[in-house]
Amino acid sequence: MTALEQYQRLEATGLWRATPDSQRREVVVSIGNATLVISTLTETALSHWSLPAVERLNPGQMPAIYGPDTSGDETLELEDDEIIAAIEKLRGVIERQRPHPGRLRNLIGLGAGVVLFLGAVLWLPDALLRQTVSLLPDAKRAQVGRDVLSEITRLTGRNCASPEGSVALGQLARRVFGATNTPQIVVLRNAALESAHLPGNIIIINRNLVEDYENPEVLAGFLLAEDIRRETSAPMERLLSEAGLPATFVMLTTGDISDDHLHDHAANILTTDPAPVSDTALLERFGEVQISAETYAYALDISGETTLPLIEGNPMRGQTHSPLMSDGSWIALQEICSE
Repeated sequence: MTALEQYQRLEATGLWRATPDSQRREVVVSIGNATLVISTLTETALSHWSLPAVERLNPGQMPAIYGPDTSGDETLELEDDEIIAAIEKLRGVIERQRPHPGRLRNLIGLGAGVVLFLGAVLWLPDALLRQTVSLLPDAKRAQVGRDVLSEITRLTGRNCASPEGSVALGQLARRVFGATNTPQIVVLRNAALESAHLPGNIIIINRNLVEDYENPEVLAGFLLAEDIRRETSAPMERLLSEAGLPATFVMLTTGDISDDHLHDHAANILTTDPAPVSDTALLERFGEVQISAETYAYALDISGETTLPLIEGNPMRGQTHSPLMSDGSWIALQEICSE
């Protein structure tokens, strides 16, 4: 039995804070497959931390304070000795398994051989990554995307689906993205993220985007923003970059990638904040699909102060446009997680 398997069923309560300005709230902490899972007392997932990234922010002090990085923005306070010992043991195991390139450089440190070695290290991974991604057929990308989605739903629970809601979601996707190469939109039942994109033309969203707003224009705005991220950050490149050079070579030669890499990638997606999107690019997309940007802007900031460029630059200001979908379809979409 590995150290990870030994602690997978271990749970404890703690105090979690999402941001420095947030109130601390009592949560349940458990150890999953390569992740630290933070949930409400009713078992709704709030956050997933990748174990390799977990940092102890106050070594030797109690209560123990942890974070998904060293920034201290998101924190977790624990007093349970058993789970603290488990986390520290797992961090120790992970640290021992990390590569230590400095030692290697000291051993091979002089002469032309070092120059050649460093040149290969710097050039080969990117070249192999680009070559592998360029040769992957669409069917393989789609399969990898489905596999990553399967790992995500293992962490967050089954995705939301109902007959009427799924039809309405497809209608909205075609209205926002067009009828050609329309991405598959998947609504996650329990996740902390707002949206993300996967290989194989898949976009995942939080159920809050369909349940917490009065009309679908807010959801459309989040979808457009995620599509811009997808255009600037190829999902297969991100997956293989995280997996590393050996995994990239295996993908190139066999078309396969291990379940461990898929799981780690899924955990990283769920715990990574989305990249910011240019207001100019977003306004251009709103104009192309003839959707008002104001509703989305006020959903981000009810005062409109931080989203003023989106409000003032709204390409549909003063223009009439047809509704994104009927009231009945929107209601059906809002109830997609009710089953």
